[in-house]
Amino acid sequence: MNNVPTSSQPERTYAPCVFVTDDDASVRDAIGFLLQSEQLDHLLCATADELLEMVSPQHRGCILLDVRMPGLDGLQAQQALNERGIRLPVIFISGHADISTAVRAVQAGALDFLEKPFDDELLLEKVRNALDLDQSDWENEHERDDIEQRIAALTPRERQVVEGILDCKLNKIIADDLDISVRTVEIHRANALDKLGARNSSEMIRMVLSSHSYRDWLL
Repeated sequence: MNNVPTSSQPERTYAPCVFVTDDDASVRDAIGFLLQSEQLDHLLCATADELLEMVSPQHRGCILLDVRMPGLDGLQAQQALNERGIRLPVIFISGHADISTAVRAVQAGALDFLEKPFDDELLLEKVRNALDLDQSDWENEHERDDIEQRIAALTPRERQVVEGILDCKLNKIIADDLDISVRTVEIHRANALDKLGARNSSEMIRMVLSSHSYRDWLL
């Protein structure tokens, strides 16, 4: 077993880890050996409860999850993960796979479904794809968080000017709506561009539209 990211190891909080959850010790050990041979950090869990104790929304990586286990089964564990805001890609593994179970898993957000016995190379391919997907999702979320912080730094007047730009209004129209001069609109626009780190209005619009803040503005 490799080192496991925990809250007491903040420098490893975001280190990618493969969480292997299966009640069959021989399966866990076999997958663990395979992951070790590829130098992939991993954690072996015998039950869904063990998994839920270890993983948090701050972790990065993916989850290999057996469908049939004592206590919480795989689908119940997946529901618990979703309820806790844990969005790591989930790959289900099962020796008793059926179409209805696979469909339910995918509908609940599972990335893939593999039936035992599975080919080692196929499993590694699925794991690498899941890790790549999680990395991409994490980078996008990190970028969105950064944009949110920049938007929060806008003054109320700068935000009003940005809203006018989003509505495709000319500076003169924005100035009339806000009862200020066109020059003042230009100053607020320049300040907003600077705070958001946007090179031009088009880039600023793209950044704002990708944010959660914009949805709040529409309410």
